[in-house]
Amino acid sequence: MQRIICLMKIRTKTRRPAAAVVNKTAGGMVSDESHRELSDMIRGAFAGASVVFAGSGSEIVQAAEHALGQGSTLIIAGGGDGTISAVASVVAGKQAVLGVLPMGTLNHFAKDLGIPADLPAAVRALAAGHERKVDVGEVNGRVFINNSGLGLYPAIVRMREKRQERGASKPRAAAAAAFRALVHYRLLSVRVIADGQEIIRKTPIVFVGNNRYSMEGLNAGTRVRLDTGKLSLVIPRASGRLRLFWFSLRALVGRDRPGHDLDILSAQELLIGAGHRIVQVTLDGEVATMNAPLRYRVRPGALRVMAPMPEQ
Repeated sequence: MQRIICLMKIRTKTRRPAAAVVNKTAGGMVSDESHRELSDMIRGAFAGASVVFAGSGSEIVQAAEHALGQGSTLIIAGGGDGTISAVASVVAGKQAVLGVLPMGTLNHFAKDLGIPADLPAAVRALAAGHERKVDVGEVNGRVFINNSGLGLYPAIVRMREKRQERGASKPRAAAAAAFRALVHYRLLSVRVIADGQEIIRKTPIVFVGNNRYSMEGLNAGTRVRLDTGKLSLVIPRASGRLRLFWFSLRALVGRDRPGHDLDILSAQELLIGAGHRIVQVTLDGEVATMNAPLRYRVRPGALRVMAPMPEQ
């Protein structure tokens, strides 16, 4: 009995200092009671952990930076992919480790890491302490963990957000936004240099993934690995509105499929010119304004993350 107590004390002493940054509206957890319950759950696994509930993306980034500055070496992000990406942008390249609590609608990053969707199970997975190194993508210095896009993507995302603000569910808002954007779409002239290979296309959409996405069967929209050191580039060629509608909708929910009308390749670096000096770009579902050309690169193993070990 004394030995067990001693081992528990040692484990407590050596556990890394933890802090949690949680999107205060994620997962429907908008009440003070739900916030207290989640805080108690986190502190039950990580004694003394600070828990901050933030709203905007800038608040989330500031909270993560503050936690890092205070010496936290495990920074837990609670929310959807946008929240996880915001915290990952702070942690990437640092000695700190990212923890993930999936509380969004799709939770692509958590699913690809094998993190349970159930919050108590996700907290237990964090407490188990399995650390992995995964890649992140970067465009013009901005980090993304899932994917980035230009062309129709930014317009669709903005329209989707407006419809969600009016009470529509995310899938319904995405479908309506994709349809409306495609009614008035214009082709984008792009020149892509991918590891020395040049592609010139007129296209409505450019999709850049952090590692390769599966595009077939039940695994469509998922990634088997997050540590190949490669970006995945997908460019659909000019096509009819109906075909583009389905492609855009499926891509927004991570379920696009290959075909003879797609250019698909992997590269470590991409340079994309879009015919405009200023372009709208999506990063993990958030829209940013950037100067062209867009310089994409992969940062192999730049993000340390706590997640179940992948099956061999």
